[in-house]
Amino acid sequence: MHKPAAPTRAFLVNKGLTAGDQVRVNIRTLANSAAIKREKRNGRDVIIVPSATLPDDVVMNDILYPAAEIAKSFKTLERTPAPLGHPSVNGKFLSARDPEGLNQGWIGAWNENVRQEGGRVLLDKVIDIERANQSEGGKRVLAAIDAGDPVHTSTGLLAIMDAANGDVPYKFTARDIEFDHDAILLDEDGAATPDQGVGMMVNSAGKDIQVVNSVIEDDAERDLGWALESAFRALERQQRASLMETAMGEFKALFAKLFGSARATSTNQMENDMAVSDEQFKALSDEVKALSDGQKNLPTKEDITNAVAAALKPINDQLEAQANSAKATEEAELKTLREKIVAGNIMDEAAAGELTLNAARALAPKAEPGKAAPIAPGFKLPGVNTATPAFKAPAAQKTEA
Repeated sequence: MHKPAAPTRAFLVNKGLTAGDQVRVNIRTLANSAAIKREKRNGRDVIIVPSATLPDDVVMNDILYPAAEIAKSFKTLERTPAPLGHPSVNGKFLSARDPEGLNQGWIGAWNENVRQEGGRVLLDKVIDIERANQSEGGKRVLAAIDAGDPVHTSTGLLAIMDAANGDVPYKFTARDIEFDHDAILLDEDGAATPDQGVGMMVNSAGKDIQVVNSVIEDDAERDLGWALESAFRALERQQRASLMETAMGEFKALFAKLFGSARATSTNQMENDMAVSDEQFKALSDEVKALSDGQKNLPTKEDITNAVAAALKPINDQLEAQANSAKATEEAELKTLREKIVAGNIMDEAAAGELTLNAARALAPKAEPGKAAPIAPGFKLPGVNTATPAFKAPAAQKTEA
């Protein structure tokens, strides 16, 4: 018997589900905004948004999603569309890979690098910036990312409902899961109907099926991991700021030492009564003479340049060490991934040697025996034959760092 994870709060309690039903489930979660990055692929600028969905043995809306069923199906998310919202026609959902679905939600975004880590499904959303800017929806997504707003996602999947057996905290067990897409949400709460939970869609057999909307809110492990990642980045920025503050302190001390005496004038003394004693006049004269003599010993431009270079050296050394360490780590990772790709007969050694790190990361999972998944599988339902062509997003030929 499965030991399910603690139930998460969902938008509704299922209405009218019976064993044997096939349902569509939209599962909402939060993307990792702290880890959003930008890079160039095949000469095109893209934004990469890491996200997660469907933890092992999670229970939502009285439905258990067994880890074994997720493991059999999660790769079907690879190279699927990442539309803006869940496409629908006349109040009924449809596949994001359907031509009408593509016309509605396509903003030049797709899902890739789908994997299982730590009992959850992780994936990256790749957004082609030029393509996104060609639609109003795409422009809104880019604006939300630039503003640092939270980015929500929602996974659309199909599953068969089996009745639960025994005294368990759920009514159904999902099996034969098929992922259709993972959408980007800006305005929705994960439910696209006024009921906030019960919608309909038509499957390829022409049958209406129920839609269930759920939300993952209690994935503590995911949230903790992302919080730690954000804290690490903040600590790194703080460390750099501290180094700069130290450098500025050293600069101030240096310049105070070089020029401080020249700035000490007798302005305040001149504001006093004009009547001064002989002793005061002599003291003032001595001070002026000392300042005059000091002007002769002011540092040259070369002295200042050397002093600044000496003050910056510890910072430059530390930054260079950090850069060398990061480069060594990436080179070691790339070497391991290239060896894995060659061993898996994906490429020969010469071809693998030309791969960049990002390209090697994308290819390496396909070298694992028995785990290579077809690229961009067509959308179909269990037991239903269909000639609908598979969706394929433009494949990157080469990844540029």
